[in-house]
Amino acid sequence: MLRVMTWNIRTGGRDSGGADRLDLVLRVVDAQRPDLLALQELRGFDRAGLAQRVATAVGMRPHLARSRFGQPVAVLVRPPLRVRAAAPVRRPFHHAAQRVTVETDAGPLTVLAAHLDPYSGTRRLVEAGWLAAAVRRAPGDLVLLAGDLNTLDPGTDHTDRLARLPDPYRRRHLRRDGRTVETRAVARLAAAGLVDLHAALAPGDPGLTAPTRHGGGVEFSGMRLDYLFATPALARLTRSCTVLRDGETDRASDHYPLTATLQV
Repeated sequence: MLRVMTWNIRTGGRDSGGADRLDLVLRVVDAQRPDLLALQELRGFDRAGLAQRVATAVGMRPHLARSRFGQPVAVLVRPPLRVRAAAPVRRPFHHAAQRVTVETDAGPLTVLAAHLDPYSGTRRLVEAGWLAAAVRRAPGDLVLLAGDLNTLDPGTDHTDRLARLPDPYRRRHLRRDGRTVETRAVARLAAAGLVDLHAALAPGDPGLTAPTRHGGGVEFSGMRLDYLFATPALARLTRSCTVLRDGETDRASDHYPLTATLQV
């Protein structure tokens, strides 16, 4: 079995002028012991060896994608998993996307970690297309897409939660007509044949990932923004998918981590 986790840790685990949450983030990761960890919002992780220090603290090896406009993302791999290939997805994402392929008994498994544009639904749609293309190029048929997609899903009625948002943040989740909910990025990934693991394996659980109990801001209203998508072959090997909510994740970030167990 492999345990995977995706988590937006909010500005590298450090708040500007506020709390340093990184030790709490590390405690959560150490307790969960994922074999593959996708992290987003890694402010400062591309400087002074911070990515390596954090990975070493939890017994993993980092593969970082730097960002042109936003914040880095990374995939961390726990030995003895052997990395076959690792490289950023070479497209101008607002944040970044990283691709890592590891060897498993079931064949090569590729993890794509991504953080989509927070401001523009059209940009998220384009970025989702780049990710779908990266999935098609991956070796084998076991691919996992993990990350903060900043996008609502098309299968849910979002009227009430959007009504609770201040207008500038509501507009991030509406089309240009100001009425239609912006769900096209998730719809594009589904149209590419990817399976939304939480929706498939936890029916009836809304899977809300932002905000956390003590770490949220006015930009959230109880939303599912973090996803694990899998190719059909990998979805058949996935045994669980869970939003991790407890006293520590309540405070460690403004997003809850999402975990899954893979029988590979």
